[in-house]
Amino acid sequence: MRTQALWIALVTAAGTMAASAETINAAGATFPAPIYQKWFENFHKAHPDIQINYQAIGSGGGIRQLTEGTVDFGASDMPMTDDQMSKVTKFKVLHFPTVLGGIVPTYNVQGATSLNFSGATLAGIYLGNIKKWNDPALKKDNPSVNLPNEDITVVHRSDGSGTSFVFTDYLTKVSPEWKKVGANTSVNWPVGLGGKGNEGVAGLVKQTPFSIGYVELLYAVQNKMEYGSLKNAAGNFIKADFNTVSEAAAGAANDMPADFRVSITNAPGKNAYPISTFTWLLIPDKIGDATKKKSITDFLQWMLTTAQADAQGLSYAPLPKSIVAKEQKQLALIK
Repeated sequence: MRTQALWIALVTAAGTMAASAETINAAGATFPAPIYQKWFENFHKAHPDIQINYQAIGSGGGIRQLTEGTVDFGASDMPMTDDQMSKVTKFKVLHFPTVLGGIVPTYNVQGATSLNFSGATLAGIYLGNIKKWNDPALKKDNPSVNLPNEDITVVHRSDGSGTSFVFTDYLTKVSPEWKKVGANTSVNWPVGLGGKGNEGVAGLVKQTPFSIGYVELLYAVQNKMEYGSLKNAAGNFIKADFNTVSEAAAGAANDMPADFRVSITNAPGKNAYPISTFTWLLIPDKIGDATKKKSITDFLQWMLTTAQADAQGLSYAPLPKSIVAKEQKQLALIK
């Protein structure tokens, strides 16, 4: 009887603990999803009473769900616009940069192990003006490569995507013709096939010979895909990595606006990778549930300090220390 009573007590206690666990729901960008999943898992191990559920549905979806109030916080690879923020009526949205990353042109061309792309060439491909792999513009960027006389299959995102925003933001800065298409999470793509999420684009490129797409660096690395070097503002062809993405953020670290909404595409710097970006968590400044507020602010403090060490191992770059210090001050705005 005593054993049975002890067992009932343990089961009851376990049930009470499970019931009291704080569940936080979030959704948004696929670009940082690999590191977010690692962070949320590690944070839960350190805080078993807090569970953060994250849906990687794209930046557009994250902004929409935050606006509709169906998640506790969102995530996006593009800062919310003034118009988007004006539609959130119950609270003000605070932007918290989390890590830095690079978006790379990945391609499936047998024998081409290291291609260069100027901004004008990349824009020409996505405009549909450059149709063949051996086009003179590509040959000019890659004079020593024997490029095939094959049609280019263009792949882009089909969902509302912060990755697409960063990619098209870069193209608007380097191609006057691309400005007609513009920069947004979703644009009217002149040509190409659509894939959902970074993983969808990576999958399409990997299975489609002579294709090209754009994905967050880690997706190319994890899928063992070729990805190209891009000509930066200084005129150098640069490959995305920890150092080149960090250099792209160097200027922003000194001139970061108070609300942290900034673009660092085509940044100056000899070795700056030109399609680099911060990615943001979108946090309400008013969280009515005191326990949930503490859980979220505790996570943000941990993310800004301890968790930054995970960035490089997953092909991201950690935040500059000066930006971390500014974000820690912003934590006080969450009421």
